[in-house]
Amino acid sequence: MTSHVDYDTHTGVFTQDKWKGRFDVKWIYVKDVPNNQLRHIRLENNENKPVTNSRDTQEVASDKGKQILRIVHNYKATTSIFDDFGHYEKRQEEDHAKKATTMGSAQRGPGAAARR
Repeated sequence: MTSHVDYDTHTGVFTQDKWKGRFDVKWIYVKDVPNNQLRHIRLENNENKPVTNSRDTQEVASDKGKQILRIVHNYKATTSIFDDFGHYEKRQEEDHAKKATTMGSAQRGPGAAARR
């Protein structure tokens, strides 16, 4: 995290409007690491489940966190989330176009085409 949290900025990133604010980060790693590389690490404070079954904000003990970081650091990835951005941006554009078409039809009302 390279900045303070700005709670006044609305990012428009989240589908639900219950999360507000933004902060800057400096990414150290951006790469895909398969779950099978981490599944052997189990968290005693989460019913001894694999770390891969954890949710956001799950507390991870220092020794387990160091294991995870070591694996992420050493894993030779060939892909990252950036590889998928084109696909998701195209889907988002298609969804926006679909919504605009649907909203336009709804505003004209039923039978609008018949009245023309």
